[in-house]
Amino acid sequence: MAWEPGKKIYSDRYKIIKKIKTGGFGITYLVEDKKGQTFVLKTLTDDILTNPEHSEYRDKYLQDCEKEAAKLGFCRHPHIVAIENKFSVDYRIKIDNFSWSGALPCIVMEYIAGKNLWDLVREQGALPEAEALLYIRQIGDALILVHEKGLLHRDIKPQNIMKRYEKSEAVLIDFGIAREFMRDVTQIMTPHLSSGFAPVEQYDEIEHRGEWTDVYGLSATLYYLLTKKVPPIATMRGSRDKIIPLNNLVSVEDRVHEAVMAGLQVLPEKRPQSVEEWLDMFPIPVTIASPAIQEIVPAKYEKLQQLLVAGEWKAADQETARVMLQVAGREEEGWLGYDNIKNFPCEDLRTIDQLWVKYSNGRFGFSVQKNIWLECGGTVNYATECKLGDRIGWRVKGEWIRYNNGTFNIKALPGHLPRVVVCWAEVEVGGWWFEGDCVLCVFMWFLFSH
Repeated sequence: MAWEPGKKIYSDRYKIIKKIKTGGFGITYLVEDKKGQTFVLKTLTDDILTNPEHSEYRDKYLQDCEKEAAKLGFCRHPHIVAIENKFSVDYRIKIDNFSWSGALPCIVMEYIAGKNLWDLVREQGALPEAEALLYIRQIGDALILVHEKGLLHRDIKPQNIMKRYEKSEAVLIDFGIAREFMRDVTQIMTPHLSSGFAPVEQYDEIEHRGEWTDVYGLSATLYYLLTKKVPPIATMRGSRDKIIPLNNLVSVEDRVHEAVMAGLQVLPEKRPQSVEEWLDMFPIPVTIASPAIQEIVPAKYEKLQQLLVAGEWKAADQETARVMLQVAGREEEGWLGYDNIKNFPCEDLRTIDQLWVKYSNGRFGFSVQKNIWLECGGTVNYATECKLGDRIGWRVKGEWIRYNNGTFNIKALPGHLPRVVVCWAEVEVGGWWFEGDCVLCVFMWFLFSH
């Protein structure tokens, strides 16, 4: 029988708090040690242990459980779930006159307070480009280590990537079917399929697999994060289903589109052959540091980063205005005109946006506002401006709110910040004249066109 809350195991070192989930073969529990620290305990289900139909698989999965612990212990990385302990317990069970008694392997792993990316997108919608790329780069860096250790994960998908609640960090989980591989050698591997995220070579037991196999899963995952759509099943794409190009579904940078579509090539030899090669296709070089170390940014953005890390949202918003004036050379004037906005350096804009996205867990940032703008119609007119204002909380009950009445905390509506009031213009855009505070009308037009 499944362990009940309060049950103590392994010489009372761990206490069962609750069952988290039951899968096809495994069951996971939330457990607590004697110090009150919480962990995840993974073991096998009663059905696998006792069902006569599964008897031939029981020993294999008992061995695989041990192997998973070894793999996790071998791959220590900030973006890979950490193993804390592994042990066996004496286990006796009797169901329907079938008894089993033996050493039940248990793995105790890091507890990640968060949500998997599948559920995150299902609940909140497609992610902003900057946020999605941040998570994919983190997991890509983790996979580089996995491959260096001679392993393939073989099950890269949004459900196996957790996003921590308190940080913009993604963590790769579930190494249950990870396998050793040798480059340039065809090996026999048990087929394992996650429809839409598995490449064609995983549908065949004897097929040449390599790092490009995980590249496909990573590309399919990014496709889903950006579109909320699962790519067609790989084996059906040549005869029945066609994949919709990424840039037909969502506005992304050309190099992002090209990288995703390259990674989703049906034939393995046409994909980037390693995760490093695939990540090099993206517009920003990938350098992932330990989460304990803040991302290195240009000196002019250090104060903004510090304020965002501290959650000082209003001060960070005002610092954003200050640094934008500095970049544009408009500190003395104290405002940006139409030409200043139009010629604002894209690299600086992206840096500011990525800092906001990272430290707000994807809640704030120019790219977040841009996506909402597009959802509201993506046109420059007052009706769209009002729709956007309603969505991000700059308008309440049909009235534009004053700056100091804004919501400067993490509970603000998505896209509420930054709200830099440094723009002033009298311009005609799309047949509409705008004069005065033009954060929405002109700045959003700028974002739309870049």
